[in-house]
Amino acid sequence: MKIAIATDHNGVEEKKVIIESLKNRGIEIIDCSINNNPIDDYPDFAISLCRKIVDKSADLGILMCGTGIGMSIAANKVKGIRCAKVSNLDEARLAKEHNNANVIALSYKEDINNLIEWINTFIDTPFGESERHIRRINKITSYEEGTYED
Repeated sequence: MKIAIATDHNGVEEKKVIIESLKNRGIEIIDCSINNNPIDDYPDFAISLCRKIVDKSADLGILMCGTGIGMSIAANKVKGIRCAKVSNLDEARLAKEHNNANVIALSYKEDINNLIEWINTFIDTPFGESERHIRRINKITSYEEGTYED
């Protein structure tokens, strides 16, 4: 499994800890924010990471910024991305189980142990594949493709 990860200037140290944790699980990491600086812009990192998901260079993505909100907004502008802003363990599980999210956005301000637990839960949770969840995801995809009908 390959996971892309990126942060803006917030969360650089947390990203290093998360990368080590994921490598210890045997996960290959693509770091999409190697060169951070105090005035960098989160959309650049979100879009770079999402392109890796879309072109299948990475299986899943992890984004971090001050709140996770900006990264989530930017990520969800990329066709084919379903990014969930995650703030707890249940959200990490449900993002994948119900929405088959391929990217999560996190606040670097959370406890690092919680972040790692949420990330592992997101990675390990399978998509539930129930008819209602598939139907809903298909509606989102059809809207992206311009074929959505009310």
